Amino acid sequence: MEVQGRVKMIGETQTFGNNGFRKREIVVTTEEQYPQHIMVEFVQDKTDLLNNFQVGQQVKININLRGREWVNPQGETKYFNSIQGWRIEAVQTEAASGNVPPVPPADAFEPAGDLNQDEHDDLPF
Repeated sequence: MEVQGRVKMIGETQTFGNNGFRKREIVVTTEEQYPQHIMVEFVQDKTDLLNNFQVGQQVKININLRGREWVNPQGETKYFNSIQGWRIEAVQTEAASGNVPPVPPADAFEPAGDLNQDEHDDLPF
């Protein structure tokens, strides 16, 4: 699966526990009718993948959904989900990459002047 959008925030690498578990979070805002702010975590050696990215950049992140079960001290079972990134790459927008030809200004076209209303059009509609 993948998430694509603009980088809103990149957190610092955090280290937990005696074994040195590392985690780093990034928030990406999707560009759709109802933009979503998606937090993706990178863990262990994948935290370094975020070093070359910055806020405002368009990115595509390959993700895995993770879920886990936890039983609290009262014996209630709780479930948690996380989104874990494993690859990130910059995305070039079409306008920025120059693949879209420029639109000529409206005044570049001459208006049609001498249209003959009596000419028969052979189109069926």
